[in-house]
Amino acid sequence: MMAEPKILLIGATGMVGEAVLEQALRAGLSLSYLARRAAVNGAGHSATIADSSDWPQHIAAIQPDIILSALGSTMKQAGSRDAFRAMDYDIQIQAARAAKTAGARQMDLVSAVGASAAARNFYLKTKGELERDVAALGFDRLDILRPGLLLGDRKGPRRWGEGVMMTAAPLFDHLMIGRLARYRSVHATDVAVAMLHVARQSDGGQFRYDSDQIGHLSD
Repeated sequence: MMAEPKILLIGATGMVGEAVLEQALRAGLSLSYLARRAAVNGAGHSATIADSSDWPQHIAAIQPDIILSALGSTMKQAGSRDAFRAMDYDIQIQAARAAKTAGARQMDLVSAVGASAAARNFYLKTKGELERDVAALGFDRLDILRPGLLLGDRKGPRRWGEGVMMTAAPLFDHLMIGRLARYRSVHATDVAVAMLHVARQSDGGQFRYDSDQIGHLSD
């Protein structure tokens, strides 16, 4: 009988990360997570609490088979472009490199719909550059989840107008058909379920999922 893969989560204290921890326990999975503070839903999982500058050495010690990244911030939370890039690019690419060096075969990453290294929008450009550079590391399998507006109990201050958008999202989602379906809102729990689903797939390759596909994965 093959041993269960060792799964490591970063971004465990955010909305999607907390949902991953909760849904993993419901599925009977115990994960390891690496964070700067303890996660609310961390009970039943193995925690390593450390400053992000020390994460690569902890990843080397943990030697995960699969690394999940639900790490992300907003410009408002970060406070500046440099701080945002440090969180949404630097920390994650360093963790990805450390995991690959430690022998991880798979990475699953939460990005954003419209992410592109060629985007003019700084947020989408940063996300796109991370996707590009993680893909270049050569994991046996890479899954990139690109949700639209995330619904759920977000920690910290909301973005300007986000409350209105979340309230109106169900109405607008019905209007988003065809190519626009990729921009639909999606609940953080559905993203978490989808992330855990793809983490159990053994075939190799690089895969990307927009909001409409994420919804199908979580059914």
